[in-house]
Amino acid sequence: MSTTELAWFKSSYSGDSSGDCVEVATAPTTVHVRDSKNTTGPQLALSPVTWSEFVAFASRS
Repeated sequence: MSTTELAWFKSSYSGDSSGDCVEVATAPTTVHVRDSKNTTGPQLALSPVTWSEFVAFASRS
């Protein structure tokens, strides 16, 4: 699956005017993360386990 075919959604923690905008798209074996202001820029591709660990860590901060 190409990243252009993914259904991206904006993080609920990204504010409308703060400029900190993260988008996430899930595929069966990968979680993709990108900057919504630069959709053709760099992206992260993480395993679902790694994504879950990151979210758990970030929620403790």
